[in-house]
Amino acid sequence: MSFIVIIPARLASTRLPNKPLADLGGKPMVVRVAERAKEAGAARIIVATDHASIKEACEQHGIEAFMTRADHPSGTDRIAEVARAMNLPMHAVVVNLQGDEPLIDPDLLQAAAARIGADVPMSTCAHPLHDAADAFNPNVVKVVLDKQDRALYFSRATIPWHRDAFAKDKSALPAGYVPLRHIGLYAYRNDFLQAYPALEVSPLEGIEALEQLRVLWHGYPIAVHVTDSAPAAGVDTPEDLARVQALYKSGG
Repeated sequence: MSFIVIIPARLASTRLPNKPLADLGGKPMVVRVAERAKEAGAARIIVATDHASIKEACEQHGIEAFMTRADHPSGTDRIAEVARAMNLPMHAVVVNLQGDEPLIDPDLLQAAAARIGADVPMSTCAHPLHDAADAFNPNVVKVVLDKQDRALYFSRATIPWHRDAFAKDKSALPAGYVPLRHIGLYAYRNDFLQAYPALEVSPLEGIEALEQLRVLWHGYPIAVHVTDSAPAAGVDTPEDLARVQALYKSGG
């Protein structure tokens, strides 16, 4: 499966300023993310940014970068602009890889891309949850699937709700009950990616604060690749950055 990776990278970050340019073993974080995409076998890798310093840092390391508008409401809108400006074929598969995921498993990118087909314009990933604290945490987004591993719904709530077991005890997950945590990695067929920004925002999206619910609300299927374990965490805070910097320093 041939696919293109577009990496949205904004300089502004409330919790971690200048995050894409943070040093990881002698290279900016956004460059390390692009290197992961190379390991996945992407046919082309483009960093989509709103700041010249990120574009310059990428080009210094041989990474293609494109300056986008600064007012996009989401990363999806940002990569749609890039795909349109680059005249990518409408059937091209585009993977949206966040610029703060320097430890992402390259296999996940391949798996997400492979789920795109003539009848599936969008895909994402998930992994099993085994901890009750995660299952009941609204910051951990859950997804339920149909028999074809397509998303029925995404929620911050605990879904599916185990009626009988949870009526008795919520301190542990019952045997055989394995909720799925959504992993925020997406792939799109480019024709759908171009149509997405014009889709009406759904009420569900507003309630849950989950952008992907717009897609389901409009009736488009989202295929979900289920991986066995949680991927390495991204970089959101100074503590996250220190952890990842230590890994690169140790050669891990």
